[in-house]
Amino acid sequence: MKTYKTNEIKNIVLLGASGSGKTTMAEAMAYEGKVIERRGTVENDNTISDNTELEQLYKRSIYPTLLFTEFKDAKLNIIDTPGSDDFSGGLFSAFKVADVGVMLFNAQNGFEAGSEIQARYARAMKKPIIAVINQLDHEKSNWETTLEELRGASHVKPVIVQYPVNPGPQFDSFVDVLMMKMYKYKDDNGTREELDIPASEMDKATELNNVLIEAAAENDEALMELYFEKGTLTQDEMRKGLKAGLAKRDLIPVFVASGKKNIGTKRLMEFIVNVAPNPKESPAFKTVEGEDIAADENGPAVAFVFRSTVEQHIGEISYFRLIRGKLTEGAEVVNARTGNKEKIAQLFAVAGKNRTKLTEMYAGDIGCTVKLKGTKTNDTLCNSADVVQIEPIQFPDPKYRAAVRATKQGDEEKLGEILNKLSFEDPTILVEYSKELKQMIIQGQGEHHLNIVKWILGNVYKIDIEFYAPRISYRETITKVANADYRHKKQSGGAGQFGEVHLLIEPYTEGMPEPTKYKLGGKEIAVSLKGKEEIVLDWGGKLQFYNSIVGGAIDARFLPAILKGIMEKMEEGPLTGSYARDIRVVVYDGKMHPVDSNEISFKLAGRNAFKEAFRTAAPKIMEPIYQVEVLVPSDKMGDVMSDMQGRRAMIEGMTSDKGFDRLVARVPLAEMYRYSTTLSSLTSGRATYSMRFLAYEQVPADVQDKLLKEYADTDKDE
Repeated sequence: MKTYKTNEIKNIVLLGASGSGKTTMAEAMAYEGKVIERRGTVENDNTISDNTELEQLYKRSIYPTLLFTEFKDAKLNIIDTPGSDDFSGGLFSAFKVADVGVMLFNAQNGFEAGSEIQARYARAMKKPIIAVINQLDHEKSNWETTLEELRGASHVKPVIVQYPVNPGPQFDSFVDVLMMKMYKYKDDNGTREELDIPASEMDKATELNNVLIEAAAENDEALMELYFEKGTLTQDEMRKGLKAGLAKRDLIPVFVASGKKNIGTKRLMEFIVNVAPNPKESPAFKTVEGEDIAADENGPAVAFVFRSTVEQHIGEISYFRLIRGKLTEGAEVVNARTGNKEKIAQLFAVAGKNRTKLTEMYAGDIGCTVKLKGTKTNDTLCNSADVVQIEPIQFPDPKYRAAVRATKQGDEEKLGEILNKLSFEDPTILVEYSKELKQMIIQGQGEHHLNIVKWILGNVYKIDIEFYAPRISYRETITKVANADYRHKKQSGGAGQFGEVHLLIEPYTEGMPEPTKYKLGGKEIAVSLKGKEEIVLDWGGKLQFYNSIVGGAIDARFLPAILKGIMEKMEEGPLTGSYARDIRVVVYDGKMHPVDSNEISFKLAGRNAFKEAFRTAAPKIMEPIYQVEVLVPSDKMGDVMSDMQGRRAMIEGMTSDKGFDRLVARVPLAEMYRYSTTLSSLTSGRATYSMRFLAYEQVPADVQDKLLKEYADTDKDE
């Protein structure tokens, strides 16, 4: 195939809620560019996108699919993305390398919650959007309602470029107010007639043409002067103004289509070629140091890997955008993260599972290579003489977590390996074995996301697993001063064990004064500081350990053993076995034996003295609190609020935003298990949420009593 220069390339991402028709539109675009001979359908499992067994089973996109088409001497790189927020990782990777979004709306459903979610992502990524109101051939399609909902919900001004003449089952014609022509389709393969606008539509078309001219003129001072001078603009002048407005995200051009009947596809592609920004006209990529890397064909090569997959007979496939320079087959590059050299043995243009071999690529193009060593998503490949690292994709925080285990004994090691492989392909799948919880924890974007993982494990790798409720990372601490002493004595013939430790504990807060004296049970304990250790705990908070031994009651060589015993109990707190934090310990007395005292004796004495003191120091359990933001259609807010209140949530705020409400609340993590499923059920799948860790806060008394009771049977004294 032809090698395309930077100014001949357009990189687009297809957006839209599930069911908006992205995959069908991608198929029509590939057909118009002669990349495929016949258009497949989602129903027949033969589309260029959605080509995996899993996607064909669910009849929906689960992975982002890269494809290309050649049209009017340009190459359009297209990324078809999943509509479900459970699979938003693919959308984020596509946003990183695409220059413009084409957002499809199902004319039956209007502006959906999924549309709002993806529009928010586009705003955050500062990507310009072209809107396509699709499926206008459906009997329940409603052009006017969808357009009004788009106007009401959009943060950017929608400007009509096309409107349908006869939406519904007979839909075959639309008026294009940029071209001032009517297009009538003769069949379902995109065969069209270009006609004059009929008299019955001329007034409406003229009015919308004037609105479009004004919108174009507003984005360019020279065009505005021309408009005032002539009272109109030529088509080329309009395109120039629309191009400027689109690039600045000041307007959203609105198109009509039926992807299924291939109506409107060609005109949409013509507009993309003529108006959408090419890589040179798009914002530069930034390095981690903040340097701009523009699409310069003549600069040192820089390629960014935005997706990694593994195919059975090929191995690892790295999908990348060439940001700067030129890549040729056989080129040697450096992985900026690892410093390792990589050889680009082969270059491919990608159309789903089909790969077309290339000998070279220019800045701005998107393709793939195979069998790189140690390269993964978010890596930068570059010229060894000019090593730079592109800012990584910031994937969304996980929203759903579960514990996972293999149902068959002996599969645990294999399970861990495969989960890490799936995480390599989808960075929004996070897997770790928690030493604290003694569970393997998997996190993702929703229950459906993790159920897909379960399907892959069972059907591809033949490993049966089960998900179950994960334990919660509680923290334990104290609220008052307490003391205790413990004697460890063991005699069983020969040398015995003996160690006695007297200590006191108190809550630690940052900046508190050094200890001097304490009054406990009517007795005053003076503190004479001989030594201090301050330990910043891996799980948060601190432990301060003071040696206040006088008169040689305990030899200094046994102090590290006492600290070790205390740290062991900090790692397995006395209340629930959770980590303890923010405690000051003062060892002020004890006894030792000239023969039987040793390190193990003082470790056990220190551990048990700490445990006894902890239990009398008004201990409290702290739980992780998350900030949860729910985006919900206004008519469902009451149901969502009621559910939140049942989760011990503290509502922090509610705002309305163009048909959707945002609810912000502080919610204990313990109450969030399977929340995505509940929210979907309450709102018929129309709501979404995000969550992030805030802080640890004390649990209510009734919850603490319940946790203590649950742990009581598992706690064993030394």
